[in-house]
Amino acid sequence: MIANERTYQDLVELDKRHFLHPTSPIQQQQEHGPAYIFSKGNGVYLEDIHGKKVIDGMSSLWNVNIGHGRKELGLAAMEQMNKLAFSSCFATFSNEPAIRLAAKIAEVAPGDLNTTFFTSGGSEANDTAYKLARHYWILRGQPEKKKIISRIKSYHGVAMGATSATGLKPFRDFTNSLAPDFYHTDNMSAKALEDVIISEGPDTIAAFIAEPVQGAGGVHIAPEDYFKNVRTICDQYNILFITDEVITGFGRTGKYFGIEHYGVAPDLMCFAKGVTSGYAQLGGVVISEKIYEDFKRLSTGTLLHGYTYSGHPMACAVALKNIEIIENENLIENAKNMGEELLKGFRWIEGEREIVRNVRALGLMGAIELNSQQLTTGPVAPLIVNEAAKQGLICRSVVFDGMDILVFAPPLSINKQEIDRLVEIIDRAIYTIGTTL
Repeated sequence: MIANERTYQDLVELDKRHFLHPTSPIQQQQEHGPAYIFSKGNGVYLEDIHGKKVIDGMSSLWNVNIGHGRKELGLAAMEQMNKLAFSSCFATFSNEPAIRLAAKIAEVAPGDLNTTFFTSGGSEANDTAYKLARHYWILRGQPEKKKIISRIKSYHGVAMGATSATGLKPFRDFTNSLAPDFYHTDNMSAKALEDVIISEGPDTIAAFIAEPVQGAGGVHIAPEDYFKNVRTICDQYNILFITDEVITGFGRTGKYFGIEHYGVAPDLMCFAKGVTSGYAQLGGVVISEKIYEDFKRLSTGTLLHGYTYSGHPMACAVALKNIEIIENENLIENAKNMGEELLKGFRWIEGEREIVRNVRALGLMGAIELNSQQLTTGPVAPLIVNEAAKQGLICRSVVFDGMDILVFAPPLSINKQEIDRLVEIIDRAIYTIGTTL
């Protein structure tokens, strides 16, 4: 509960005065203060300082895969911090948790992805992938290969390169000076990708990056043959294929990594979020054996890229314990099974509510698309999100570029009873808002 020396209103005023929130409406924060001040988490539930419990239908930011309140991760962090909280990994310095985590990721990653460069999170991972791809072509004697192609409706983070690659225009419009040499193509057509490659010239293109399932852009699931065609096109035109598994990695889609649903492997793979379930800040890029061999063979000096917290010992120790829990508790299989239950519930809602146009899910990534174009009220997903929160469920709305979508990504530990409760609440919220339109 609220600490004795601070009343709730004290915290609200301090928040409004001193805390600039990420991806939040500034005016709303200033007028109303924080929507929640959370103090506890347990499993799929979050609890605020008033004691109100809500289902975390988003795993917070698509990342609390094993659920809230797992003391094992706190103990892993404490044990590592008591031994070695931090040491630099520059100048070939190393530490045991980073070494063991890199080896574990090589073990579970698809294809011949075998070597990890660690970052602090997903935006850094994506920016690193672009730099490594461009540096790779410099080493190969083709410095003109520097363009990065991504897909519309994609989200790759908010660092400068990551923002420039993101296919959601409002994120790019936030700044007035994007990084150069970023291009966007249709998100469901491999032929459209090939057209951009031919138009720009294959000899100018370093890499193509894609999320196996587009998350923040509305949970868009690619056609079955899309990524096989993408892999063929990238090979044909000598372009590196990067997958952004920041959301889809570590069991979220019912497989270890989302690209495994499509039977291909990338040249580089970005990860973050689920690697620690949000209990510590960590991300990275895994590169293929072939690329790493070329780096070793062609590099003559220092790899001039790195973050202070690359290979952070405590974060890597937390990640190792997190992965152990994911595997020992069969959470990837549970994500597959509970994802099927979630989709079944969404389909039932689709049959009951006329405003629902389409539903979809892969593992525990799901979306309810709303048919609200004919309404004069504008998008209704934000209204439904607010109503669901009142009734005990956190989910998220996507209203970019004419979309009106509810998205969901509950913890991989969720059970059938909790899925049923989630579906019940969102159905009631849709009905409640629908009767007011």
